[in-house]
Amino acid sequence: MKKSLLLLALLPATSVVSQAQTAAWTDHTRALPDKLRQVPVGLLLWHTPNPNYPVADPDKPGQYVWKHQTMIRSEAGEELEVVECGSFIWYSAAGWQANMRETPTEFAELFNCPGGRLRPGVTYTFAKNYRYASSAQSLYGGDALWYILAKDKAGKLYKGMGLIETESTVR
Repeated sequence: MKKSLLLLALLPATSVVSQAQTAAWTDHTRALPDKLRQVPVGLLLWHTPNPNYPVADPDKPGQYVWKHQTMIRSEAGEELEVVECGSFIWYSAAGWQANMRETPTEFAELFNCPGGRLRPGVTYTFAKNYRYASSAQSLYGGDALWYILAKDKAGKLYKGMGLIETESTVR
């Protein structure tokens, strides 16, 4: 009886989480999550190395780290102001799931980009964009679609996005 009550209590919470996760990508006939569709590309975003493999973390025995950098450059021909930075992850048959979202202030700090203002042709780098695993049993592969949304002085929104493949095989 206690187990049944516990399951009933958890059902609404599980369904809310499931709805929130799938809300990021509602049209499964399209490749991109909803937020990124129909926004013109004005930024180049890429990761290196890509694909990315975990290595033993030298600072934490028994743990692993995927070490990579993420770069962004405005190709819009004018200065753009970052509105949002984030990622979606794909690690199961459920498809794209909302992962993380950074504010313009957080973006400015992570990418060493004063004021979150992207000058045209200048590359900004998130030098230690690392992913961690606490043990060999928690290693899993997946893809992350990073994105940045930025606007020009007139308020027109642009996107940049880049896929990184994270693998589970230790190198």
